[in-house]
Amino acid sequence: MSVRLKLTLSYAGFVMLAGGLLLVTVWVFLLRYVPESTTNAEVTGPFSVPAMFVPNRSDLLRAFGPRAAAVLIFLLNFGLLGGWVLAGRMLAPLTRITNATRVAADGSLSHRIRMEGRQDEFRELSDAFDAMLARLEANVAEQQRFAANASHELRTPLAISRTLLDVARQDPTRDRGELIERLDVVNRRAIDLTEALLLLSRGERGNFTRESVDLSLVAEEAAETLLPLAEQRRISLDVTGGAARTSGSAELLLRVVTNLVQNAVVHNLPVGGTVLVHTEEQGDASVLRVENTGRRLAPELIPALIEPFQRGTERTRTDEHAGVGLGLAIVHSIVRAHNGTLDLVPGRAGGLLVTVRLPRTP
Repeated sequence: MSVRLKLTLSYAGFVMLAGGLLLVTVWVFLLRYVPESTTNAEVTGPFSVPAMFVPNRSDLLRAFGPRAAAVLIFLLNFGLLGGWVLAGRMLAPLTRITNATRVAADGSLSHRIRMEGRQDEFRELSDAFDAMLARLEANVAEQQRFAANASHELRTPLAISRTLLDVARQDPTRDRGELIERLDVVNRRAIDLTEALLLLSRGERGNFTRESVDLSLVAEEAAETLLPLAEQRRISLDVTGGAARTSGSAELLLRVVTNLVQNAVVHNLPVGGTVLVHTEEQGDASVLRVENTGRRLAPELIPALIEPFQRGTERTRTDEHAGVGLGLAIVHSIVRAHNGTLDLVPGRAGGLLVTVRLPRTP
């Protein structure tokens, strides 16, 4: 049976139950106190009065029984009809939600219920369903955009390799050493991009083993690794602060700090720039800050920096540290997988201030 039919039968059953209880109440508190037999009395005196008729219990039952049965039949029909109508009106919002679910199942995530009226349970369910559809639509669009960008980025080095091989095939006298060197650079870029995509996917899935990690030690390790790059660019790299303990993957958190510090070194002043890495504990959070000098950034540019393959306007490097546009996207994905937050703010004198907050562990 449908839910509407079940509700209808339930309404009718409750109406019949109420009618039956009313009849039982009449019997218990009224009819059972009427005597079974009565006598008719005649008043005598100066004025004679005819005998008065006093009904007994049997008379009342004969008069009351058929009418009670008629009332019960009326209540049954009224309960069925009224229950069917009321159930239909109450379930109408659920029908709209069901139709919206079917539309979404067919692949159209842009449809919204937008239910109006009072803020009841169905309205809350409708609003929650609309919010879910909006989030699903945004995620699907993001995944489609990511897949398209990844395909484009992977196709570029493969196309370059094919072009180099075609040129070498048509010109056998070409220097093979130069060809091998250029192919090596292109292949390294393709490998780096593939590894970055795999790391990004791993961070989004949150598939890693958690352990106790001190961000201060991770920051020192990342700074030690990137110190030659900073010295080559004549940039000062300093690590300050104290212990900042959290729970997560040491490997992934090291990649977070490494990406942030590398970006801070690469996107800096040509000479005389600084990079400051600071760790501390604030209440229930372990905080990592990476701040660098550089040219001023427009505030509208900041949100695009964490998007995959978005390197920012005039921020693309053409040297050996060009990157693939996934550095901050990987950072954002790993931080979210660790139940943390990532904040990017333009520096007051230029550059970028990146703040990572992760849940602190004792």
